Amino acid sequence: MILEYDVVVIGGGHAGCEAACASANIGAKTLLVTMDMNKIAQMSCNPAVGGIAKGQIVREIDALGGQMGRVTDATAIQFRMLNVGKGPAVWSPRAQCDRGKFIWEWRSTLDETPNLDIWQDQAEELLVEERPVCCDSIATNRTSKTVVGVRTIWGAEIHARCVVITAGTFLNGLMHIGRKMVKGGRIAEPAAEHLTESITRHGIRSARMKTGTPVRLDKRSIDFSRLRRQDGDQRPYRFSYFPQPSVPAAPSVPSVAEVSQHTEHEAPLPQLPCWECYTNPAVHEMLRSGLADSPLYNGQIQSIGPRYCPSIETKLVTFPDREQHLLFLEPEGVETNEMYLNGFSSSLPMEVQIEALRRIPGLEQARVYRPGYAIEYDFFDPTQLKHTLESKIIDGLFMAGQVNGTTGYEEAAGQGLVAGINAALKCDGTKEFVMHRDESYIGVLIDDLVTKGVDEPYRMFTSRAEYRILLRQDDADARLTERSYEIGLAKRDRYEWWLEKKQHIEEIENFCKNFPIKAKEINPSLERLGTTPLQFGVKLEDLIARPQLNLQNLQEIIPELKDFIERLPNRKEEIAEAAEIRIKYKGYIERERQVAEKMHRLENIRIKGHFDYNSIQSLSTECRQKLTAIDPETLAQASRIPGVSPSDINVLLVLMGR
Repeated sequence: MILEYDVVVIGGGHAGCEAACASANIGAKTLLVTMDMNKIAQMSCNPAVGGIAKGQIVREIDALGGQMGRVTDATAIQFRMLNVGKGPAVWSPRAQCDRGKFIWEWRSTLDETPNLDIWQDQAEELLVEERPVCCDSIATNRTSKTVVGVRTIWGAEIHARCVVITAGTFLNGLMHIGRKMVKGGRIAEPAAEHLTESITRHGIRSARMKTGTPVRLDKRSIDFSRLRRQDGDQRPYRFSYFPQPSVPAAPSVPSVAEVSQHTEHEAPLPQLPCWECYTNPAVHEMLRSGLADSPLYNGQIQSIGPRYCPSIETKLVTFPDREQHLLFLEPEGVETNEMYLNGFSSSLPMEVQIEALRRIPGLEQARVYRPGYAIEYDFFDPTQLKHTLESKIIDGLFMAGQVNGTTGYEEAAGQGLVAGINAALKCDGTKEFVMHRDESYIGVLIDDLVTKGVDEPYRMFTSRAEYRILLRQDDADARLTERSYEIGLAKRDRYEWWLEKKQHIEEIENFCKNFPIKAKEINPSLERLGTTPLQFGVKLEDLIARPQLNLQNLQEIIPELKDFIERLPNRKEEIAEAAEIRIKYKGYIERERQVAEKMHRLENIRIKGHFDYNSIQSLSTECRQKLTAIDPETLAQASRIPGVSPSDINVLLVLMGR
C-alpha cells in the first residue's frame, strides 16, 4: 500500500505532535506516524511542563501558534512561577499536569487539526533517492540525496516531499534495571529497530545517549504527615497567551463553555500539592551496596547521561560527603494514586531501589508500581543540520527532539515546531523560518545544537542565552506572534489578540510617562511603603523604577492609576505585569538590544560557500577543521563555534573585504 503526503512526521511524542500540528496548520497535507495512538505526547518522565528556561520555551511555542501551552493549561494540577525572588529575565513558569488528561487533550487537538492524519505503525526504513544536481536548468554529473518517504514494519510505503524524524528514545532503545537489559523505547513499549541504520548508510553520523526515570509509588502507602507540603501559587498563571483553552473530553472535567467563564485566578482542574522529602545516610548505604550491579558503573552502559538530571547513584558518587539529597513527590493526576519521586532516578537493581526508598521517612510502607530504569538510545550529530533543522546531507529530511541530542519535553517541542514549520514551507517553496539568538530561547537552542554539537544530553538554561533580558517569559508574544502570523501559523484571531494586548501595554506606558506625581501629596504613602520620600515632583514612571514599588502597590495610593487599569477590558494582570517590566527595566532592555543589534551585523555577513577553509593557512588548524566540518552560514555562527578564535574571525573579515 502506498500513501501520499506533503509531510510525514515519525514519532508521536512532544516534538512529533508540535511538528505535525505546525505543518498541517500552515497548510501542508501531513501524516503523523506513531506506534500507539493512545500514548500521544506521553510524559515519559516527570508529569510536568516548564521550569527554568523551559517555561520560556513553552511560552514561545504558544506565541508562535503551537499547542503545548494550551494543552498544559487545560490539564495543569499545580502551577508555580520559579525564580520570582530574582529579576524578571529569569522568571520561569512550571506546571504539574495530569498525565492521562494531557495525552487525551493532545489527541483531541490532533484529531481536530485540518490537513492532519494519523497512522498507527512503526517506521523501519527511510526512502532516499539520488537525483542529479542542476545548475541553471542544466544537468551535471553530480547527484544529491533527497528523501522521498518511509516504509513501515507492516509494509506501508508512505511517500512525502519532507520527512520529520522525532523518534525520541525509541531508536534501538535498550532499557536497564541492574544487570537486566530489555529492548524498548519506553517501559512496556518496543524499540524502533533498523531505522537508524537506514539513515546512517547515507553518511549521517549517529551515537548513543542515556537517560533515566525514577520509581513510581502508590500514594495510599505514603505517610504524608512526615513530608513537607509544597503548594502551587495562589494565583495560577497560564502558559498560553490565548484565551479559553480547551479541556479533555471526560465526564469529570468541565466543558469548554465552563472553562471560558474562568477568571485569571482559576484553573480547569483541581490544584494538588507536591511534597518534599530527603534521603539520609541509611538510604545512601543501601544504594551504595548495589553499585557493583549498577549499569552506570559496571561497564554495562557506555553512553553519556544528562549532567543536570543525574541518577541517585550518580549523586552519591559525585557528592560522597553529602548526607542528604532533596526529593520531590509529585502527583501524576487527579484521578490516580500514582506518584512520581522526582530526584530518585535510578537503574540499580529493583530490590536495592525499593529497600533504599523505604528508609526515607514517610515512605517506610511505600508500595511500588514500577522501579526506575535507564534507557540507551541512538541520536544523530546535530551539526549535520541547518538552522531550519533540515539535514545538510539529505534534502527534505528534518530531525527534532531527542534524536538531536537534547533532553526534555520543552526542548523537543520547540524543535518539533520549527521542523514542522520549515517542512511545510519547503513544500510550498517559500522562505525558511529561522529564529536568531536574540529572538527566542528556541533560537538559542537550535543555534547551540547545529553550531556546537553535543557530547551529553542538552538541557536549556537561562545562562545559555546571552540576551535573556530580551527573552523574558512575559514577552514571547511580543517577539514572535507577528512573525508567526506572517508565515501562516498564528491565525488572525491570535494575531488580533496580541495587537489588543500591545495597544493596552503602550497605553499604560504612556499614562505612567505623563502622569505627574507631587512630592507633598505622595511622600506619606512612600514612607509607609519603605521607600525614600521625593524632594520634588516626578512622573509616575520614575516611581515604578524603584525596587520597592510596582503597579500593584501604587494602585493603592494613586486612585487614577487604579481606575486606568480597571478600565482594561480583559487580562488586566498579564498586561499590567508586561507594562511594569518594560518600564522598570527600560534601560537594561535598551542596552541589551543595542548589543544584539551589533551582533546582527555579523549575522548579515554570509560566508557559506565563499571559502575553502583548508586552504587558508592564516587560520589555526583547529579553526580550519571546525569550519570545514560545520560549514557555518554566517560569520556570527562561525564566531560561536568552539575552537574558532576572535583572530580567526578577523582573518575571515579581512578576506570578505577583499
